Order: sequence, then C-alpha cells, then structure tokens
Amino acid sequence: MHMMDWNTYRQQVLAGVGGLSKLSPETVKGYAGLSGAGQKTGHLDAKTRELIALAVAVSLRCDGCITVHADAARKLGASKEELAEALGTAIAVNAGAALVYSTRTLDAFDAAGEQG
Repeated sequence: MHMMDWNTYRQQVLAGVGGLSKLSPETVKGYAGLSGAGQKTGHLDAKTRELIALAVAVSLRCDGCITVHADAARKLGASKEELAEALGTAIAVNAGAALVYSTRTLDAFDAAGEQG
C-alpha cells in the first residue's frame, strides 16, 4: 500500500496548475520557460535532470514536485537504483547543510554571549 494516491495527487496538482494558468498565464508561462531552460544546454540528459529534480524536491519537501518528477523519471527509464543514489545525495547534502548551520548556530550563540 502506498503512503498516498500519488497518481490522483499528480492529476490534482496538474489541474491546479492549469487553473492558476488561467488566472495568471504569464506566471505559469514564466515557470515553464525557466523549467525548460536547462534542457536547451544539452549538457545533461533528461533522465539525469529528472533525478536531480527529485533530489531537490526531497530537499524542498515538495510532494507536488515529487509526484510529477517521479512520473517523468520513470517514463525516461530511470531505475529504482538510480533514484536511490540520487536520493542518497539529497540525504547527504541535507545532513551537510544541518552540520554547517549547526556551526552557524553555535557562532550566533557565542556572539549573543558577547553582548554588553
């Protein structure tokens, strides 16, 4: 059993974006242009970009991004093993960010103690 009905949720997200597009077409058009800009360089293939998008989606905690990009990655032939490797990178980077921000927190704590 899945945590949620991802296929229904993906359709809801896409319908919601379609609704927003009717209200603010230039906003969605701008997003689409930004989203498609990376593919024009030709340095990374589409599957790699989708795996990166999934790692970023995890970091941002965006379920909508997860369902849309998981579907796209699967359609582009990404394997579960490739996905797991990309997700491992997201886990490591997020842990690293917590480590770096922990040092910043300690620094802020020390600075607060220096106040007169």
